[in-house]
Amino acid sequence: MAILVGDSRGLHRRTFNQRALQTHSAPGGLLRFSVTAGTRDVRVLYLGFKNIDDLSFMRKVVAVPEAEQGRIDARWLLLMGLFAGTMCSALLYNLVIHTGRRPPFQRWYLAWVTAAFAYGMVWTNVASYWFPSLVGPAAVRLDFILVGLMVAAGNMFFFAVIEDGVLPRVLRQAGHLLAISGAVLGFAAAADGVFSPILTDRLLNYAIAMTAVAVGVSCWIAVRRRSRVVWFYLIGWSPVITVFLARLARNLGLTEQKDGVDMATFAALAFEALVLSLAIADRFRLVRRELDAANQRQEIVRAEAKALHLAARTDHLTGIGNRSAFQSDAHGMISDGEPFSLFLIDVDYLKDTNDRLGHRGGDALLQRVAMSLRELTSEAPGVTIARIGGDEFAVLCLGDRTDEAKVIDRLGTMQGDVWRFMGHDRTISLSVGSARFPEDANALDALYQNADLALYNAKRRGRSCHSHYDALQRMLRDLHVELSRDAEGAIDRNEFLLQYQPIVSLRSGEISGYEALLRWNHPHYGFMRPDRFAEVLVAERIGLRVQEHVLELALLALRDHGDQMSVLSVNFTSAQLSGPRSANRVLDRLAFHRLSPSRLCVEVTEGVMLDRAGETILATLNMLHDAGVRVALDDFGTGYASLAHLRDMPVDTIKIDRSFVAGMHEDGGDTKAIVRAIIGLGQGLGKVVVAEGIETEAQSRELTELGCHSGQGYLYGSPASEPLPVGTSRIDLAHGRVMQSGSVRRFH
Repeated sequence: MAILVGDSRGLHRRTFNQRALQTHSAPGGLLRFSVTAGTRDVRVLYLGFKNIDDLSFMRKVVAVPEAEQGRIDARWLLLMGLFAGTMCSALLYNLVIHTGRRPPFQRWYLAWVTAAFAYGMVWTNVASYWFPSLVGPAAVRLDFILVGLMVAAGNMFFFAVIEDGVLPRVLRQAGHLLAISGAVLGFAAAADGVFSPILTDRLLNYAIAMTAVAVGVSCWIAVRRRSRVVWFYLIGWSPVITVFLARLARNLGLTEQKDGVDMATFAALAFEALVLSLAIADRFRLVRRELDAANQRQEIVRAEAKALHLAARTDHLTGIGNRSAFQSDAHGMISDGEPFSLFLIDVDYLKDTNDRLGHRGGDALLQRVAMSLRELTSEAPGVTIARIGGDEFAVLCLGDRTDEAKVIDRLGTMQGDVWRFMGHDRTISLSVGSARFPEDANALDALYQNADLALYNAKRRGRSCHSHYDALQRMLRDLHVELSRDAEGAIDRNEFLLQYQPIVSLRSGEISGYEALLRWNHPHYGFMRPDRFAEVLVAERIGLRVQEHVLELALLALRDHGDQMSVLSVNFTSAQLSGPRSANRVLDRLAFHRLSPSRLCVEVTEGVMLDRAGETILATLNMLHDAGVRVALDDFGTGYASLAHLRDMPVDTIKIDRSFVAGMHEDGGDTKAIVRAIIGLGQGLGKVVVAEGIETEAQSRELTELGCHSGQGYLYGSPASEPLPVGTSRIDLAHGRVMQSGSVRRFH
């Protein structure tokens, strides 16, 4: 800033930067500058501010004799001495009133007192006696932050100190939101180099006004609901609210700038700090009464502990033991060191039962299984049962292998049992896995994991059967874990790659396209097909990332080998096709690589269409097909509702599964009849039919005679890293060469 004084001797200029202002602070939030010229000799005086935002930010400009300024300073110093003493006393009192774990309302009060004390010291320039740099713009910016924090802490204190259940929840939420907005706007107003100071100053004042309204409404509700604490709050806050409203009017330019409002502000803050300390003391008395009542209730709880302990070990639906009882019993058996077997039982198709019969039907099924398992305990005294999950039961069987065999036989007799619910007959199906202590594991966690591995194996075998743990299952699980750990970084290490298998016209022998096949070039296990790691990708939830990577590799291949492949088929999963933006993502990538949509063929299996998101997937396929992308139905005939799919799906190509091609000469002609029917169906619907897994000339000839359009398999080419040349008419794998226009070329 600059001051220009004009007198009889001329114009005198004095300039001040932030550092120079440190010696010009005065109590009352002013900057003081001495003009040595006589009052009558001063002809003109100018004040200039660099980058000033608005004159409304200047609180006042006053010229006083030096003696009068001393009296003004004395009044401010006396007031701030009383203010500082009062605030420090309130702060120390609340620091020692409760030395244990402080309740939220006391923590907010301490935060408010601290912010209010700092605000008073900085605003009045008293803090500059210890920190000379806290004057001028630096003090103003810090004032904005402290005002926002003071409003936020005061608001949070009010809604925390009022008794529970007095104020509506929505009003508390509004108060918390206003507190957050006050704190944020305080920092925004201080950042005048980033935000408009005029706007943020106004918004902060509006936030203060809205906070006052919210607190006022809350006080009115609290009074009507007979709150005791609110009266302390009203007594302490009434003067503060009054002077803050006066300050608000002044800040908005509605009233004149006077020191009286500012002095009253700090006097009111000191008064409020004392009164709210009394409110906190009263609140602690209420808390102590609540603790006494809680102790009485605790005595009642102790009297009921015995009954509750029994209830805590019982499953409320089936009446048998729960997970807690199972763990307690199992740990007891392990402590005794006696051999026992652990059976984990999964009720198959419980979700299907819930969907068909409702949750009452599912509960009835679980109760029926529990009743059958309870018979085990009556037949064998060393058997305990428990329900440890939604559809999972556990059986602990003390004894040797003979006792274990009896349990296995009893569980086997339960398979296929008929149970009836509301006129519907259904059968019980159980997947069972077991492990034995101490042969299979000597700790409960390990024993449970091994039994769970066996249970998983039973499900893989088709459910409704029993599987006992063996070490091979652990090895497979360890391999799964290892691949899971490696899969996350395999994309970044470029370990996933594509190989291309040609699709040829059976009549002409020319290549009509390629299918992209995913391979994992693992640094330890070498090239792996998807059937070895697909479960890992799904389990680790990175399958979608890998599939997107596969699509990108396929599009790059189409772009880089445009003269060698006209159409490339890529297998898509349900995750890639579900969601409103799935089709757009594929089309965007095609456009990015400047590829025609007709060069991409999306292959899906019937399993994908049977996904829960089937309708969304169908919409995505329709959108892709309308844009020119081809669609192929892979592994046709191995799933369900194939005719319905052909009717509803935008299918261009039907691919006959390799199992049908391989079985055309093995079962007396039944499989051949199926192949003939599929080819006829495709021809009738105008679809291209591709046979997979062709390995012999006999298969090729027979499929050609049946009218199949195209085929792929080792007869025409193994999956390779590079596509074959354009115009290739026949591949002689037996001799490892490509015959093209009379030339012979070796390939791998």
